[in-house]
Amino acid sequence: LLVIAGDLTQRARHGEFLAALSVIRRMAGGRPVHVLPGNHDVQWWWRPLIPFGHAAIYRKYHKYFGENLVSTIELPGAIVTGVLTSHGLSWGSLTLNPRDLAVKGHLPAAEVRRATGAFTVAPAEAARVLVLHHNVLRGPRSGRMGLARWRQAQRRLIACEPDVILCGHDHEERADLLDGRVVVSTTGTISNHLRGTRPPVFNVVEVAPDRIRVIFHRWNADEGGFRASDVHAFARHRTTGGRGEGASQGV
Repeated sequence: LLVIAGDLTQRARHGEFLAALSVIRRMAGGRPVHVLPGNHDVQWWWRPLIPFGHAAIYRKYHKYFGENLVSTIELPGAIVTGVLTSHGLSWGSLTLNPRDLAVKGHLPAAEVRRATGAFTVAPAEAARVLVLHHNVLRGPRSGRMGLARWRQAQRRLIACEPDVILCGHDHEERADLLDGRVVVSTTGTISNHLRGTRPPVFNVVEVAPDRIRVIFHRWNADEGGFRASDVHAFARHRTTGGRGEGASQGV
């Protein structure tokens, strides 16, 4: 499964969406794709803070990627579902920092209930994979959380009981644990950075019955391709017979 956790575009322009659609089709190679919008894909300036005009901010995204902003995909041994955190300039994402306007994410309780419902009907042994755009853990270099009211958001995510959370937004790769047991794979970007000189990167996540591995694939300019680099390994506590307590990590 190919997962694109948002920021398909820079300024939500038609040409950028067309280019993103072309690239994703080539990358997928016939495999299923799970995609959702990031904050750069939302035309928040159209109807800021007006609830009844909310649909307008996703108009271009809908045109190229369909009516569903988030979806659920069932695979043999896994269920993957998304939660929408990119709401543009919304009451739930406002903070005291002017830099956060239309940048911070918001995780409504309704999104969590929908994702929990999807997980509940899945087979007990299936890997539960939750996808959202904004980074769940604090960025090592940026020092920023992607979600407003992040403590509440983390509690809601933990309540979903996922095995793995996939996210992006902060443009820096990371693999770590939330609440000591939920694996969080934060990816960087596969494009060139507009700020800084960090190389493009994507994450490969492997889920086995007893473990989860997150492998960073970084761009090697000398070779003109991506090469596997860091490998992060975590214990997986299967859902059969109830959730396990605690987890261990090795790098």
